[in-house]
Amino acid sequence: MSALLSSLDAEEKELLHCESAPTWKTPMLATLTEDRFSDPGWLYERKFDGERCLGLREGATVRLLTRNGKDAASTYPELIDALGAQEATSLVVDGEVVAFEGARTSFATLQGRSGLTDPEQARETGIDVFYYVFDLLHWDGHDLTGLPQRTRKNLLRRALTFEDPLRFSTHRLEHGEEMHEEACAKGWEGVIAKRAEAPYQHGRSTDWLKFKCVRDQELVVGCWTDPRGSRAGLGALLVGYHEDGALHYAGKVGTGFTERALSELRTELDRISAEEPPFVDREALPRSGVHWVEPRLVAAIGFTEWTRDGRLRHPRFQGLRRDKRARDVVREQR
Repeated sequence: MSALLSSLDAEEKELLHCESAPTWKTPMLATLTEDRFSDPGWLYERKFDGERCLGLREGATVRLLTRNGKDAASTYPELIDALGAQEATSLVVDGEVVAFEGARTSFATLQGRSGLTDPEQARETGIDVFYYVFDLLHWDGHDLTGLPQRTRKNLLRRALTFEDPLRFSTHRLEHGEEMHEEACAKGWEGVIAKRAEAPYQHGRSTDWLKFKCVRDQELVVGCWTDPRGSRAGLGALLVGYHEDGALHYAGKVGTGFTERALSELRTELDRISAEEPPFVDREALPRSGVHWVEPRLVAAIGFTEWTRDGRLRHPRFQGLRRDKRARDVVREQR
């Protein structure tokens, strides 16, 4: 057993399990809540506006996988280099890849790296990326997910050498409400609250909670409309969410697009054209100038509020999410 794990007490060592280096672990996901609270039994971390990724290393082999298991090594080659430079040769870490706009993490800025599969091209974008690591799931032939959250973070801090672009995701103890207020004042996404004694669970859990500062929602693209005036590519996206096995219409999104986004979106949408609308509530859909698509693409949409009839008010396109499956998109309740 490594020196790092030997430092655990007897009770914690009982929670370790020997395992071969895993090729994948299903990430733990947070549950959205309106309840802001302070509790000494919880840790509070910054919520980043980026792309969730697992970093895996076994010997000289280093991989970076998105939340739905897609290979992101060529998109973020400097992060592969950073993990490969660590002394540890058997590990799995969980974290968020981010880019910055000023002092704020920006998913829109990170979109400049999205979909790139040539490492040199990715580096040449000039978009600096950082990997904020917040959990340690495997180390030295042992599964650590049964350990308490607090213990895993303590091990993580000592396990890696944190130098840019690899950063440790710091946390605060007990004062969740105060951290949420500060996060919103700084323009952050929000705060993630984590139960200090909880194990790492594969899937969504109420042991991790999201305190959001801004309203946004991942939604499925089901249609695009014809462009008007001088705009090229498309006019707007029609988006929706799954409920009871059906895709429900959530509204039309016509702002937030860059020229590049319009061009790239149109190319992708043309590839997945369909004859029929994928939405179940067809009576609410526009009748002309529309082009239906298979519901495969997931978009991040910012908005002010949900209307009573289940539509987005003042929606704005933020970018495509490559790390989430369309069938998993549901309406987040607040």
